[in-house]
Amino acid sequence: MSAFDTVVFFCYFLINTCVRYLNNVLTLSMSLRKASILVIDDDVDVLTAVRLLLKTEVQEVYTEKNPILIPSLLAAHEFDLVLLDMNFTASINTGNEGLFWLNKIKETKPDISVIMITAYGDIDLAVRSLKEGASDFIVKPWHNEKLLSTIADILKKKLQSAYPATAEKNDPSQTGLLGTSEVMQDIFSKIDKIAPTDANILILGENGTGKDLIAKAIHDKSLRSKQPFVKVDVGALTETLFESELFGHKKGAFTDAREDRVGRFESASGGSLFLDEIGNISLQQQAKLLTALQNRQIQRLGSNQPVSVDLRLICATNLPISELANENRFRKDLIYRINTVEIILPPLRKRKDDIILLTRHFANLYAVKYFKPGFSFSEAALQKLSQYQFPGNVRELQYIIERAIIMSDGSILEPDDLIFSPIETIYQAAAEDARDTNLSNLEKNTILKVIEKNNGNITKAAKELGLTRTALYRRLSKYEI
Repeated sequence: MSAFDTVVFFCYFLINTCVRYLNNVLTLSMSLRKASILVIDDDVDVLTAVRLLLKTEVQEVYTEKNPILIPSLLAAHEFDLVLLDMNFTASINTGNEGLFWLNKIKETKPDISVIMITAYGDIDLAVRSLKEGASDFIVKPWHNEKLLSTIADILKKKLQSAYPATAEKNDPSQTGLLGTSEVMQDIFSKIDKIAPTDANILILGENGTGKDLIAKAIHDKSLRSKQPFVKVDVGALTETLFESELFGHKKGAFTDAREDRVGRFESASGGSLFLDEIGNISLQQQAKLLTALQNRQIQRLGSNQPVSVDLRLICATNLPISELANENRFRKDLIYRINTVEIILPPLRKRKDDIILLTRHFANLYAVKYFKPGFSFSEAALQKLSQYQFPGNVRELQYIIERAIIMSDGSILEPDDLIFSPIETIYQAAAEDARDTNLSNLEKNTILKVIEKNNGNITKAAKELGLTRTALYRRLSKYEI
């Protein structure tokens, strides 16, 4: 690896580390910033310490030594959270006083979250307080970071329960199925037609194109929408785990089988089973899967009793259908079984009309998630995005925009705010070296460069290429590398 590559990947690692750290800091600070908190404790030193800790973190903090004043304080102010001591009388350490005032608070203001404070760490007493309505408890003496984190987590959950639509909208896993391009409109039309049926579906497309979102959309529009949607990445299952994971096992069926376990087929019965990366399973695994699909029955490992299952099967793979048609890799009878209808999801570079739509969507999403003002893009920034090839597809675009929103200091994103993955440089270098429009040569050269860059480490190379190790080994065999 060259010195330049080392610097690039160190910077890339550093940026991702900073993003994760900033995400945690932003979530913590924004959950606290607008909060009003009441602290009730008979120890003046405790009240002083908490007030000093919280006064720069929250909007308002009230402290009170006498619990008798709790009703009047609740009547005069709107508190988001109360920190309540368990004991107020020096000679009594049963915690009953704290539980009494906890019940009074919940009777008066049921929506207020209460954190109990105890100096004794009595687990039974803490569990009792939780059963009677406390949100959490904390033991004196506490670590300030732990107290702040506990308060922030409770306030964040409270906000999400009050605005469930916002919480769902902030979930990136629910946001990629967008598009006004002609090819996406055709896919949406096909989903509307096939979803109400029980036809088995095969979804084809590169990594990051949104195959899992298509599968979930089919389930949500189906007659099984109220039943389970179970996803399994079968490409990641080893030969030994495959049967146990899909079909379940009985206690004692193998060394680590300490109890009965229901498999994914049984869990999905009545609903939909989504088998992702099905193109990466072995021929032996394919035979077991085919038997279960043909019979609509499974047998748990260690049992001779068949169990009937009723499910809708949805499969996905990043392999092209031409590779699946090779019987040395995939059984044709299994293809016929899983492929009543196929949906081919195009890469983002083939639906460039959707790039700006998705860009603005992700910008709005992450502006809300990270409590930032609305963002717009300069023409130069939009042009940079439109010209990019997106080897990681929609998922890569999503991460690019999220990173830009987190790191930006202004409200207008410029080209320098959009940091692309170093892998794009590798793709471009491979294209220049190949000097050939043949896609096979381009892919082979790209794989060689990534493996060389990672000093022969197949696991790291596969991750950088967006492939599983199995898929990468298959390509190494294909190109005789």
